[in-house]
Amino acid sequence: MMTKKAVILLSGGLDSSTVLAIARDQGYECYTVSFDYGQRHRSELAASERVADAFGAKAHKVLTLGLRDIGGSALTEDAIDVPDKPGTDIPITYVPARNTIFLSLALGWAEVINARDIFIGANDVDYSGYPDCRPEYLHAFEKMANLATKAGVEGDHFHIRAPLLTLTKAEIIQEGQRLGVDYSITVSCYQADDEGRACGLCDSCRYRQKGFQEAGVKDVTLYQ
Repeated sequence: MMTKKAVILLSGGLDSSTVLAIARDQGYECYTVSFDYGQRHRSELAASERVADAFGAKAHKVLTLGLRDIGGSALTEDAIDVPDKPGTDIPITYVPARNTIFLSLALGWAEVINARDIFIGANDVDYSGYPDCRPEYLHAFEKMANLATKAGVEGDHFHIRAPLLTLTKAEIIQEGQRLGVDYSITVSCYQADDEGRACGLCDSCRYRQKGFQEAGVKDVTLYQ
C-alpha cells in the first residue's frame, strides 16, 4: 500500500498546529513547511519546529522569502504598528499575496514528493478580514493548481484541505485537545517577543483568548 502524503503549511500557531494534528490523525505522512518571510514575530519559526517535531513530521522545511522587501503590512514593516484595537476593514496585518505565495511553494514541494493533498489552517468563521482565507479563494487556488502542474494536467489532481474552515476558534481548540496538541509550544501573536511571549492585545491574541474562554480550556499562552 502506498503511503498517503500531505504537505502542511505550519506557522507554529494555534490553527496550523491543529491542522497538522488533524492530518496525522487522518493517516497522512506529514511534510511541514514554514516561511521566514521577514515577519516581525520570528519566534513563530521556532514554534513551528517544535510542533513539527512533536507530531513526528517526516520532513520540515523553512523557506526564506523577501516579503519584507515588498512591505505593505504591519507584519513586514517596522514603521507600521500592529493595531491593538479591532477594526472593521481588511486589517493592516494582512500581508499582500501571502497565502498565494505560500500555497504555490507548498504545491511545488507536493509535486516533487508525490503528495496530492495540501493542508492550510484557513478559517472563515473567526474571520479576520483576510481575503485569502475565504473558501472561494481556496477553491480557485485548487483549480489553478490542477491547471498549472504536470500532475494536474495528467489527471493526478491536487486537493487543498482546510479542515478548520467552518469551525469557531473554540471548536478548533477542542479538536486540538482531543488530538493532543500542546498549545503552550505554539505562538500566534503578531508581535511576540524573541521568547515567544504574546502581547495579549493584537487581533490574533484576542481571537486566541476568546477561543480558550469559550472552549472552557485553560489558556496556556505565555504572555509578556
